[in-house]
Amino acid sequence: MINFYRKIRKTRADENKALKYIRHLITNRLLLNLVWGFLFVILSGCNQSYDKGSVEHIKAVTHAVDYDRLLNADKTPEDWLSYGRNYSEDRFSPLTQITKLNIDSLGLAWTLNLGTTKGFEATPLVVDGIMYVSGPWSIVYAVDVRKGELIWTYDPKVPGKYGEIACCDVVNRGVALYKGLVYVGTLDGRLVAINAVTGEKTWEVLTVDQSESYTITGAPRVFDGKVIIGNSGAEYGVRGYVTAYDALTGQQSWRFYTVPGNPANGFENEAMRKAAETWSGKWWESGGGGTAWDAYAYDPELKLIYVGVGNGTLWNQSLRSPQGGDNLYLSSVVALNSDDGSLEWYYQTTPGDNWDYTATQHMILAEIEFNNQPRKVLMQAPKNGFFYVLDRTDGTLISADPYVYTNWASHVDMETGRPVETDYGRYKEVNAQIFPGPAGGHNWQPMAYNPVTNLVYIPARDLSMIYGQPLNWEYKEDIRTFNIALGGNKNAITRMDSLAPDEKGMLIAWDPIKKKEVWKVPHKSTWNAGVLSLEDLVFQGNAEGFLVAYDATDGTEEWRFNVGSGVVASPISYMVDGIQYITIISGWGGVLGRYVRFTDQLYPGTIYTFALGKNEAAPVYPTIKKELIDLEVTASMDNIEHGKLVFNQYCNRCHGPPGSGGGAYPDIAYSERAIFGMFSQIVGEGAFLTKGMPNFGDRLDESQITNVRNYIIHAAKVLRNGKKEEDETVRNNH
Repeated sequence: MINFYRKIRKTRADENKALKYIRHLITNRLLLNLVWGFLFVILSGCNQSYDKGSVEHIKAVTHAVDYDRLLNADKTPEDWLSYGRNYSEDRFSPLTQITKLNIDSLGLAWTLNLGTTKGFEATPLVVDGIMYVSGPWSIVYAVDVRKGELIWTYDPKVPGKYGEIACCDVVNRGVALYKGLVYVGTLDGRLVAINAVTGEKTWEVLTVDQSESYTITGAPRVFDGKVIIGNSGAEYGVRGYVTAYDALTGQQSWRFYTVPGNPANGFENEAMRKAAETWSGKWWESGGGGTAWDAYAYDPELKLIYVGVGNGTLWNQSLRSPQGGDNLYLSSVVALNSDDGSLEWYYQTTPGDNWDYTATQHMILAEIEFNNQPRKVLMQAPKNGFFYVLDRTDGTLISADPYVYTNWASHVDMETGRPVETDYGRYKEVNAQIFPGPAGGHNWQPMAYNPVTNLVYIPARDLSMIYGQPLNWEYKEDIRTFNIALGGNKNAITRMDSLAPDEKGMLIAWDPIKKKEVWKVPHKSTWNAGVLSLEDLVFQGNAEGFLVAYDATDGTEEWRFNVGSGVVASPISYMVDGIQYITIISGWGGVLGRYVRFTDQLYPGTIYTFALGKNEAAPVYPTIKKELIDLEVTASMDNIEHGKLVFNQYCNRCHGPPGSGGGAYPDIAYSERAIFGMFSQIVGEGAFLTKGMPNFGDRLDESQITNVRNYIIHAAKVLRNGKKEEDETVRNNH
């Protein structure tokens, strides 16, 4: 059957005319679906005595997810067994029941309200109709797809204080599944193995030093009996690493640090010794950064685990490593031996990173012909704006081309593999408008590769930031402090880019062979969802609250559904009892989603599941009407201006400026009177700490808190009178 399928897919790929493709598609559709149906009978035969969704059934199907099953995920496309569906992380589903010929009949099968308005970034996993997905605060949910009902919930009880330490919201991107265990990395730095049947903790290991500013938001992976997890926190001051644990016991197998530590303490291995030669100053005092907070892929034949490495601490290299240097292995793809974690090769996308240009963005493995020669490749669109194709056997650069507007570097030198930087890219003497900004040309939202169209679909953006050297900057020994060492110099000129495009989000179809954009769909927001590809369709959610399907060849919109609230998570496709489903989780949030949104309402995170011929009603959530606070304020303008300064320093990054409307976090100018009545308790005593609202009592005195309160009330009054509260703030981050 697999050979039959491959023959069909190869035939389709070879036909160039649209009419031939459609005729072939119709001819084979019935036969292919019959084959899939036969496969389901064979695969489920051993479980016929179990009621689907029963304890016995869940135990049987989850314990069957072993290394061999994960290794051969492409042979059972009815399940979505790991973060990227397979070890190649291509996020391509070969299921063919849903196509652009019948998508008009795609409708809502069921929904499930998960009960929280924080951001959902996770990719669900599904095995024989049992779904596992994580949410805010690292909570894990098990769901019966057949019924659309919750089976169990696991709450790791992350302390609320981690809401402040997490740079980019209290999100979680997903779980891993192996031999009856569900794995989640928690925001406070634990790796937890959960019984897939009962939802009870089997074991946990603390994988970070909790006295430092480490967090975990990324999804673990299971490779060859090991569960792999990294961490976050480079904005605050940590040293990055990735760790492998025995998947059944939690015993540590190996750990690879991504940047060198203090040379006086010796080096863990030769890779760290060589890396230290590319640093200067006392980088270890601020940790160095390089957190591996999201991207992994695995080649079982080469026994290589590919890890994306993040930005430096500090962002500003002139203060992090004063004499320059490449600062290995920041902003790199590192290939590690899966047995012992030793470094096999690396490729650095941004030597001497100076912009928060992480290489932690989604990586895809594929086999593609270049110059009539098949190559085993790794493809990545990291933050820096260039699309890279590497030979994954040894890290050789095959191509690197800008996929968004990029002005920090003109191109990548194919002889050296290094970007050729522009004259103001390092903003030493000027404040400079630089593309991309720290949100990147592409962020964590996964892209997808379609082997039929040979296109990569990238959730991208054109977005800049003004970079500049800070005046009198000092490192702060406080794990809650953003230590990025940036800020405009008021004594320097600000150099704006006269060629800059409009700042926007977009979905790009990229041809990695021809090294060019094939089509592009613009978005209203720069912050949208990850993608899923079927043979002839691409699905993506967006900030405006829609799940949209596009023609995979030309980007024509074929279908859309209003889920009411913004979407940043990625959709998946799977099949249960012969029915193909599409599932997406709505739930607005993430770093850019904290302080702005593009829908009138912020609804609870909700699982939306679709199938052909279904037409269930969408959930109806109450409309919440808010008005600007109307209170008297008698403070002097000096005190109000001081309150504004304090607000911008401590509050703006999450809540946004007063009157902006808020995002996943509330706009305080629209709060109820009761909030202002207990303002001091909330801000200075931690009354809302369990919700993630920090306690600023050790940093702000009563007069400062009062000034912030009065500033917000004053700003609301200005807005009610029809004026605009002007505010210049720096937006940044993952």
